Amino acid sequence: MKTLPCVQTLIALLAVFTPDASAVPKPNVVIVFVDDFGWGDPSCYGNTLVQTPHMDKLAREGVRLTQGYVAAPICSPSRCGIITGQFPARWRITSYLQTKAGNKACGQADFLDPKAPSLPRMLHDAGYATAHIGKWHLGGGRDVLNAPKFKEYGYDLGLGTYESPEPAAALGLKTTPWGKEIEPQQVARHDRSRWMVDKTLDFLKQNRGNPCFVNLWLDDTHTPFVPSAEQLKAVQADGDSPQMANYKAVVFETDQQVGRLIEGLKETNTLVLLIGDNGASPPFERKRGGGLRGSKLSLYEGGTRVPFMAWWSGTTAAGVVNEKTVICGVDLLPSLATICQAKLPEGYASDGEDLSAAIVGKLPVRAKPLFWEYGRNNTSFAYPKDAMHRSPNVAMREGDWKLLVNADGSDAELYNLATDRNETNNVAAENPAVLKRLTESALQWRKSLP
Repeated sequence: MKTLPCVQTLIALLAVFTPDASAVPKPNVVIVFVDDFGWGDPSCYGNTLVQTPHMDKLAREGVRLTQGYVAAPICSPSRCGIITGQFPARWRITSYLQTKAGNKACGQADFLDPKAPSLPRMLHDAGYATAHIGKWHLGGGRDVLNAPKFKEYGYDLGLGTYESPEPAAALGLKTTPWGKEIEPQQVARHDRSRWMVDKTLDFLKQNRGNPCFVNLWLDDTHTPFVPSAEQLKAVQADGDSPQMANYKAVVFETDQQVGRLIEGLKETNTLVLLIGDNGASPPFERKRGGGLRGSKLSLYEGGTRVPFMAWWSGTTAAGVVNEKTVICGVDLLPSLATICQAKLPEGYASDGEDLSAAIVGKLPVRAKPLFWEYGRNNTSFAYPKDAMHRSPNVAMREGDWKLLVNADGSDAELYNLATDRNETNNVAAENPAVLKRLTESALQWRKSLP
């Protein structure tokens, strides 16, 4: 008798999460980490400004989580959380990495310590071919010339951008992606995502027969938005300001490249995770955040809650909208250890937890609280200009409770996200016991940091 597809899927799911998992082929894993991609940027999360049909299709065929977070509201610490499976403040990365003087002013390191736990190294040790393609921003560039090479973190291949120890020639060896200059061998700004997707598919083909891990970290949705004339024609931009038209075009183009990636992965055993690296940046952040308070540079929900989708053909349950599980970038390392049959790094102190069940479509409940810290100086550039969206610099989520407080204990705010996702009603006064308990926990965590 022929086995029904749904039964085959159930058998595969059970096999992955049983002691006999070693008999199951290890999947490829591609983490598509999209720069400054707000919670409301994909149309499946509510964007009405521009449609993202390929991301929507990915969500229909896989899992879309509505309570997905990253470890920081800005790029470098958010990326640190993905790589290490730990809160980035452990590694003295609490803002974007920049010049040595700027890093010192922020009280932070110049690069991610290669001794930190490493997701690519963990998977490399488990037999994976590993690659980083795209934005890095965990050390290198500007005047930081001693940043570790990609190999020290466990990558076989490293094709970085300007803010990395090993920029790829096609992405510019010395040229910033936001500048107008372009080197002779450099691809145009509007063509970067296509180039990165091509290199990802090439790496998978070159390593066919071996499980592969790729960090595909796209950056076209970071300002300035620089689409081509052809990309502008692809979106309805009549009557829009030039900035809005450019925004629509780069989001639509990013979606097109995600579609090319998924098409190239058909008939392969590949898990794709599509995640924003932090909340939407100005301009239009209120329109791009799905109504959430805050934006990039803020610990309110609009700064740390991001699109979070999983697609794994034949394994993820199709069309699941998970509104229950609270998942964060720091959970990827322990979750992928299970999915990829890898051994956790020796001595690993996990800030995340194994939520692999959520990635394949189940609805687990988070057990551990989440903590955030952002910013250790008063540089005006590094905070939202609108006072309503500038948050205290420490935050914590436990269950439905969200606390924000300054490191000195001032300006505590408390929200129940089950009833107030947009953080409009501070209920600190009505819940003194909860406020006291969470404040003590958050400040104790903050004091434990380097």
